[in-house]
Amino acid sequence: MRIDIMTLFPDTVGDMMNESILGRAQERDLIRIEAHQIRDFTTNKQNQVDDYPYGGGHGAVLQADPLYNCWTHICDEVGGPVHTIFLSPCGATFNQQKARELLKKENLILVCGHYEGIDQRFLDECVDEEISLGDFVLTGGEIPAMAVADCVCRMVPGVLSDPECFEDESHWNGLLEYPQYSRPEVWHGLSVPKILLSGHHGNVARWRRKQSILRTRQRRPDLYERLDLSSKEDRKLLRELEEETAGQ
Repeated sequence: MRIDIMTLFPDTVGDMMNESILGRAQERDLIRIEAHQIRDFTTNKQNQVDDYPYGGGHGAVLQADPLYNCWTHICDEVGGPVHTIFLSPCGATFNQQKARELLKKENLILVCGHYEGIDQRFLDECVDEEISLGDFVLTGGEIPAMAVADCVCRMVPGVLSDPECFEDESHWNGLLEYPQYSRPEVWHGLSVPKILLSGHHGNVARWRRKQSILRTRQRRPDLYERLDLSSKEDRKLLRELEEETAGQ
């Protein structure tokens, strides 16, 4: 998978994307993440990429031309149009399901806005969809772009040691992840749940499933309402949770 990020701050993006798991995955040619300086594609001597908005208002707007020149440069390198995403608070909220959809794309372009926004004409001509991290506003699209790239790339086969590394995590199957513990066995008077020390893999898996159901019900009732807990084992876990709750 190749992801190209259009940004005014390529060094910042590159430093983050070249570290840790994603950095090693790039060294092994499993993924490729390139950050492109939008200013390199402007045609004026001042490397200006923004101007005042028509109609007045605060701030400045990224101009369509340098964005388009950068976009066409990437498409020429790839060899054709690339699925292009603008990171915007006006977009659909990003989630794990959307990440799984984007994983099916061989090439992505992530466009990072800045200042007051970007020229709508570039969006209309070149952008396939807009994505938001949530109902809040940031100063630029770099943090959302890195979040999307990280979330998608870690699911590329071979990037993580085993698919279970992400399939057991929060949101993969609609549940939040169960609690995790490590050494020492007792810390500040708090002990690791004994079932995790039992060595019985079946019981451990069952405990983790129950904890995921409980955590999702307590913290994300919106997710909990959409869960399918109709299996015989899940119904049994629900009865146990009700009994434990009543006992407390």
